[in-house]
Amino acid sequence: MTAGYVLLGIPLLINGVFSFYPIIYSFVLSCYDWNLLMPEKYFNGLDNFKELFGDRVFLISIANTLIYTAGVVPVQTIVALLMAVLLNQQVRGRPFFRTAFYIPSITASVVTSVIFMWIYAKPGLLNYLLSVVGISGPDWLASTDFALSSIMMLNIWSTAGYFMVAFLAALQGIPKSLYETAGIDGAGKVRMFWSITLPMLRPAMFFVVTLGMIGCFQVFDQIYVMSSGGPANATTTMSYFVYQNAFRYFRTGYASAGAVVLFLFILTLTLIQKRYYRTQF
Repeated sequence: MTAGYVLLGIPLLINGVFSFYPIIYSFVLSCYDWNLLMPEKYFNGLDNFKELFGDRVFLISIANTLIYTAGVVPVQTIVALLMAVLLNQQVRGRPFFRTAFYIPSITASVVTSVIFMWIYAKPGLLNYLLSVVGISGPDWLASTDFALSSIMMLNIWSTAGYFMVAFLAALQGIPKSLYETAGIDGAGKVRMFWSITLPMLRPAMFFVVTLGMIGCFQVFDQIYVMSSGGPANATTTMSYFVYQNAFRYFRTGYASAGAVVLFLFILTLTLIQKRYYRTQF
């Protein structure tokens, strides 16, 4: 009994010190005016939150984050599902394709970001391929019209393989007898997919969409490496806004308020999504 409590207590202590305490303390700091370089903290109540929603850059970061999430999550989910369905078939070279599709998700995001910076550059690979067919491409990451969508494409490419594995595991857990029974009743493959596969994938779908949404709301490394929030804040997301105010302007209390708003966004959307999946399937 004692050994059990010890084994449970050690990870709880580590999580408490390095996870739970910083989260709780960020809520406390959100009500203070505190410069990271100064020891003094001044309580200002909800003034940080009032300032946030009057801050043009913060409002832009909210819009960018919502656009980013709405653009990435559905596409990466559909792509991951299609790849999983295809690779669940008895096709030649299946182990190779599974590995090839999964590799981007385990490659360091900074490395993939640097590679895609070269691809998206004005004299880069993408514009070279476009020039072959007579199209003059822009400097993708320097354009306010294309910078955010370019990073979205990178995110989809790098995460679809990870979520493919989740769908693949769920597909292999569906009893074969369901398909055999449906086949005897005359159901075609499309009908089986909509009536058997998708409903049975509900837990995996919730997992994929929830993690994808959280990851999009917290996107930072690609933004930091590829665009630094530019041009003209076109790629500034909520997490990058928090980073800027905490570690560039040293407004720790203000940044903590932004982090609290980000947390509330994620919590609210996750609860809505959970309710939706519970009522629709």
